[in-house]
Formats: sequence, C-alpha cells, structure tokens
Amino acid sequence: MCPHALIPYKPRNPKTRLSQVLDQDERERFAQAMLEDVISVLKDVNCSPVIVGTELFDSELVQITVKDADLNQALNEILPTNTQDILILMADLPLANEAAIRRMLKTEKDMAIVPGRGGGTNAIFLKEPSRFRVNYYGASFFKNMQIAQDAGLSVEGIDSFRPHPDIDEQDDLVELLIYGSGKSKAYLEGLGFTLSDEKGRVGVVRKR
Repeated sequence: MCPHALIPYKPRNPKTRLSQVLDQDERERFAQAMLEDVISVLKDVNCSPVIVGTELFDSELVQITVKDADLNQALNEILPTNTQDILILMADLPLANEAAIRRMLKTEKDMAIVPGRGGGTNAIFLKEPSRFRVNYYGASFFKNMQIAQDAGLSVEGIDSFRPHPDIDEQDDLVELLIYGSGKSKAYLEGLGFTLSDEKGRVGVVRKR
C-alpha cells in the first residue's frame, strides 16, 4: 500500500517562467493539468494524494491541506506529526510513471530522493518523516542530502528519467510533448503547441 503523498501546489499565477508562451489563465490551467497527471499516477500505485496548497481551491479528486506559508514551512509543519511513510512529489512532474514511483517505495534505505535538473529536488520518500526536515529552493538536492546525513538517515538516490524533468521553462515543454501521454500534453496540443526541428535542435512552436 502506498503511503500518503504530499503534493505542493500553487493554484494562482504559477509557472511564471512560462509567461512568454502562456498567459496567466493558461498557466493556471496547465498547472492544474499537470497536477491531475501526478494525481493519476499516484492513484495507480494506490497512494493517497494530499495537495498542500498555498490557498483553498475546489477539487473533487483529493484531500487538500492549505498552509499560509512557503513550501519549506508548510511541509515542515506536517512531517513532525507523521509516523507513517510519506512521499513528497512535486506537482509539475507529468512524466512520472508508476514504475518510477514504485522504485522509490521499494527502497531498502531510510529514504529515497529524486534529483531535479539544476540541483533541485523532485521527490522524496520518507520512512520516518518525523526525523527529516525539507529545505527546498536553490540547490535543494544537496541541502536535503546534508539534512539526511545529519539526521543519520540512509539515502538512496533514484536515477530515473521519468520523475526527473520538472516543467518550468519553454524548453521543458519539448520533453512533455515527446514523452507525455496525459492531460497536460493534451492541453498544450489543444493550445497549438507542436514540436519543431530547426537547425538540428528540437524545440516547440505555438501555431495560433
């Protein structure tokens, strides 16, 4: 049985680095589509998704916890109160699949961690959440590894493509359009986004 899965999510004005290709309403709808893809894969492995939101919003899909705090504060208020396994998965990982999630959950270490590009942290699985505190933003992978070491926790780093690309910038849309299969890919295609191959490098263009 998969544990509770915490999904940090910002419903209003998310993904500002995509502002050059998506307006605010489109970014909010795109972020919600990615969230639904993440929820779908978590349910496929029988997890119990819990959205950790920055504000209240309507959802018939999952439980919502609202915290008036930044990402670190919100999660670090939750972790000490839990004695059961917890998975933390970012809401912008629409390529994450069942095999990647199960690989994390099968770790023999105290925790498993998936690095993001640029030194970020995309996912953490904790068997003893009360012993850990997250530290996101910047090169968070190294920060979280140091926290684990200081707490005496053994760690498995998960080297897997599927949960690795977080969708933040225009170039990231390439990975989604190539490898995606869920609602977020369909949403982009509905807006007219397609792959382009100019000068030997794959990119994305929007046909309006």
